[in-house]
Amino acid sequence: MFKDFMDFMMNDFFITGDPLILGAQVSIGLSMVAIVIALTYFKKWRWLWTEWLTTVDHKKIGIMYVIAALLMLFRGGVDALLIRTQLAVPNLEFLHAGHYNAIFTTHGVIMILFMAMPLMFGLFNIVVPLQIGARDVAYPYLNSLSFWLFFFGAMLFNVSFVIGGSPDAGWLAYPPLSELSGSPGLGQDFYIWGIQISGIGSLASGINFVVTILKMRAPGMKLMQMPMFTWSVLSSSITIMFAFPILTVTLFLLFIDRYLGAHFFTLDGGGNPMMYINLIWMWGHPEVYIVILPAFGVFSDVVSTFSKKKLFGYKSMVFALMSISFFSFFTWAHHFFTMGSGANVNAFFAITTMLIAIPTGVKVFNWLFTMFRGRITFSQPMLWTIAFIPCFIVGGMTGVMLSVAPADFQFHNSYFLIAHFHQVLIGGVVFGYFAGLYYWWPKMFGFKLHDGLGKWAFWLWNIGFYVCFMPQYALGLMGMTRRFNEYNFDMGWQPLNVVSTVGAFIMGLAFIFQVWQIAHSIKFLKKEKSGDAWGDGRTLEWSIPSPAPMYNFARLPEVTSSDEWWEEKQRRAQGIEPKPLAPLEPIHMPKNSGIPFIMSVCFFVAGFGFVWHWNWMIIPGLIGVGCCLLARSFDYDTDFYIPVDEIERTEAALKGGR
Repeated sequence: MFKDFMDFMMNDFFITGDPLILGAQVSIGLSMVAIVIALTYFKKWRWLWTEWLTTVDHKKIGIMYVIAALLMLFRGGVDALLIRTQLAVPNLEFLHAGHYNAIFTTHGVIMILFMAMPLMFGLFNIVVPLQIGARDVAYPYLNSLSFWLFFFGAMLFNVSFVIGGSPDAGWLAYPPLSELSGSPGLGQDFYIWGIQISGIGSLASGINFVVTILKMRAPGMKLMQMPMFTWSVLSSSITIMFAFPILTVTLFLLFIDRYLGAHFFTLDGGGNPMMYINLIWMWGHPEVYIVILPAFGVFSDVVSTFSKKKLFGYKSMVFALMSISFFSFFTWAHHFFTMGSGANVNAFFAITTMLIAIPTGVKVFNWLFTMFRGRITFSQPMLWTIAFIPCFIVGGMTGVMLSVAPADFQFHNSYFLIAHFHQVLIGGVVFGYFAGLYYWWPKMFGFKLHDGLGKWAFWLWNIGFYVCFMPQYALGLMGMTRRFNEYNFDMGWQPLNVVSTVGAFIMGLAFIFQVWQIAHSIKFLKKEKSGDAWGDGRTLEWSIPSPAPMYNFARLPEVTSSDEWWEEKQRRAQGIEPKPLAPLEPIHMPKNSGIPFIMSVCFFVAGFGFVWHWNWMIIPGLIGVGCCLLARSFDYDTDFYIPVDEIERTEAALKGGR
């Protein structure tokens, strides 16, 4: 019996025989041991539980999202370097075909769902309540649950690399490759349940922030007085509410196909794989706009701040954001123009795809006109914003080229398409969130990141990006298609592939500079003495100390303008006395809770059981989820009041620090 157990562990449970995966297993094991030893040696277990694992503070939750996203950026980036290494030389045997398929599948899923999404939600949590003058999000407990569902969903997906086997049917898992006939192993089940669990958290976050923005704005703040980043969060969250249920249902149907032998997407059983492809892109294309809309909000706030001007065309920006959110649901079929939908269908989706470029272009002009005759400061956030504009223009133009159905028959599945969506997702989403991280970093931690190292990282990222992806446009036009792990010498693709691989490693070097920048800034800490770290802050988050206290605002602000803090500074400069402060009152706040963390662990256990078809694990996991829901429903001790004397002590300490 022991021999059978060991055979199962070594042949089925753990992935063996690949030195890269063995290295990952060893590094993961050593890292876990090091973390346990460090927490035990420094006696930080209680601190970890009380300050982080059970917190419902939106700012701490935002920081955990950001840390998780940066870790996933490292994992997804390593996958990208492995892909580019394999493709640098014809007929290279660095990654065998199955491993290559797994690598490009996990790279796409991680970068979109487990890097871009948590980085986005991190900024949501850190910034939105502060911008709208709120003390927390509408549902703090749900906010904590959202993070932990995302985290354990991501862990369930990532553990497949070393246990059971990674998914290898592509990042959108088209049938029949994702059916049992095409993926008989466990990788696709890890894919389904990792994304399902994290997707529930994403949907809950979208609902939470819609309610927060609509119901918890500071007194006097009308919708058309909200900062532009908050508008972008609202448009993105509304899109999440309508898009993510489609993903949940689609993956559940695929799970039923694989687990119960149904035939929703199998032709020989009366199903239709095209139904899956329609459904997955009905989520997939809005998902692109879900992650890029908040980046547009970041650029709007950054451009206005560092140009020292009010944002040009505020109303047109609001209209552009909301119209993109709406039109994003009418463009999905341009992903399969070549699949025989017919001329009329292709024409409709070609037109809608071209239409959505109009509000996108409006924003670029608004940012340029905001900078026009402004007193521009070339800070790190502003550099990323300026770099984004030409990059995104190229991405938008190539997107319009792909929207032309006859042309798409030539570009489809080629490296031209790879270059296009990386141009948009790196040049738009990643550059945008980097701008946001640098901009709000002092608000999160109370210090700026080192400027010199940041500029090294900036230039390496940008040089590496263009060196990597510009050749891929040419490779696509030369006929190189994606998803192939090798090619012959006589294709003539090697020189451009070598250049592209060099560019990828330059971007990897840029990431190392960013890690160095963070470590250097922590070691040589230069605390910001003013809550307005950049000196030109325009919105409410810059009116309070950095980092913000637990309750954010001792007194809720009264708002009369979209740039309320800028207007208040102008009034003070003119000698206009501020209104007398209202007396302090006890502040109502939510209590920490361990239930979201425990419930998410139970989801992980149930998901792991579903992957392996272990009822002895599925049933306890689901019972644990039910018990957590029951415990929460009978938990009446969920909040407390911060007394006035404690608020006064906190405010005095913060002012002393400034």
